[in-house]
Amino acid sequence: MYRLRSEASFDSAHFLKGYDGKCANIHGHRWRVVAEIGSQTLIESGHLEGMIVDFGDLKSDLKALADEMDHKLIYQAGTLKETTLACLMDEGFEVYEVKGRPTAENMSKYFYDALKSKGYHVVRVEVFETPNNSAIYEEV
Repeated sequence: MYRLRSEASFDSAHFLKGYDGKCANIHGHRWRVVAEIGSQTLIESGHLEGMIVDFGDLKSDLKALADEMDHKLIYQAGTLKETTLACLMDEGFEVYEVKGRPTAENMSKYFYDALKSKGYHVVRVEVFETPNNSAIYEEV
């Protein structure tokens, strides 16, 4: 199988409501997302001959997904009071709501699904929460 990898990164804050530990508090990360796509075949003709996809397209799509969360507070739906959200937005803070807890594990699945919905044959996505800690999502 042929494979391509691309990376994007972003800075954001999050918290884990109900977690028994430091991560229950709002804190930030320099997230690094490494996406890998694959194909058994390569494009056979045209300007993309010999490629899975144009690296530029994959890079651009991954960067756009990362940019949606850049410098925002990522929070799980239903974990902030409406008044808290209203106050944050009134102060000019940007927030990004996700369905599940914003753990590295769920973030890897989020990026996997988002790239898959754009038509990529995603093999795996690895999300680094710190330089030494990451979570991987891949379907087996």
